[in-house]
Amino acid sequence: MALQHLTEDTFDTAVNAAPLAMVDFWATWCGPCKMMGPIVEKLAGEYDGKALVAKVDTDEEADLAEKFDISTIPTLVFLKNGAEFDRKIGVTPEAALREVLDANL
Repeated sequence: MALQHLTEDTFDTAVNAAPLAMVDFWATWCGPCKMMGPIVEKLAGEYDGKALVAKVDTDEEADLAEKFDISTIPTLVFLKNGAEFDRKIGVTPEAALREVLDANL
């Protein structure tokens, strides 16, 4: 399964089913988020079957953004077995994201 768009209703089920997840908290109006979009989509395809790569629209899912204390977007949250272990804030190079994913597969 490639890139998933998660909601409050689907978040826990999707993240808990994946041993490793990277969730991009973003918004449609956010310029830096648009820059990260193609990178996140690319990684979703490449890590398909190995890690969940997902997006959460912070405007539509404000409660999830609050739960994860998201104050700046884009924020990429990394979770292992449902628990956050790392996050990257702002535009982040693809190599830095791969490094976290590969080290935790």
